[in-house]
Amino acid sequence: MSITAKVHIEHDRLALAPTLRALDGVQIRVIMQTNTDPGATVFPFFIEYDDPEELHRMLDEDPTVESYELVDRTDGAGIYYLEHTPETKLISSVVTEVNGFLVHTETKGNGWLVRLLLPDKAALNTIWEYANENDISLDIIEIYSNDDAGTETSYGLTDEQEAALATAYERGYFGEPRDISLSEVAREMGLSSTAMSGRLRRGMRNLVAATIVERETEDEE
Repeated sequence: MSITAKVHIEHDRLALAPTLRALDGVQIRVIMQTNTDPGATVFPFFIEYDDPEELHRMLDEDPTVESYELVDRTDGAGIYYLEHTPETKLISSVVTEVNGFLVHTETKGNGWLVRLLLPDKAALNTIWEYANENDISLDIIEIYSNDDAGTETSYGLTDEQEAALATAYERGYFGEPRDISLSEVAREMGLSSTAMSGRLRRGMRNLVAATIVERETEDEE
């Protein structure tokens, strides 16, 4: 069953990351296109920034930008075609390899908020492993199954994180006082204490990001 996943990614060499850090208030999103070449390095961007000269100076200095072309500019925003340098970190290639699509990509903080359409959770796991191997911080915010009801969500949890949290909860690990130790839960899951701790920590972080932080951000907007 296909899924829709919302993830946030960060790395010093992600596309335009240096520009994001240097220019306060710049907003960037990738313009949807039909190019599915996994090796593509040229993409159209919509960039909102009031000072075009300062923006162009930063693009000239940005180590992730090989070249750029301004297509059109009006009212403090422009459409650009950007070619990335070979050192630029991209997830578009692995998304295409797993038969997925980047439905929406926009900047958030010092990274990118990406909505993905994927064939299944295995594809998302492949993308997560690719990010991990390339030192890209990838936080899963939400995962929706694209069934007829369209309402199922796992709140950013992988299957492994969901199983770890459920087992810990059912065995009383979150009780006060605790009914079971971390090492005992880990043995039940067939994991080391370190691996179990990391899985619980990442799972709780994703739950907070999906149910508290995101809601507060939307309320502020």
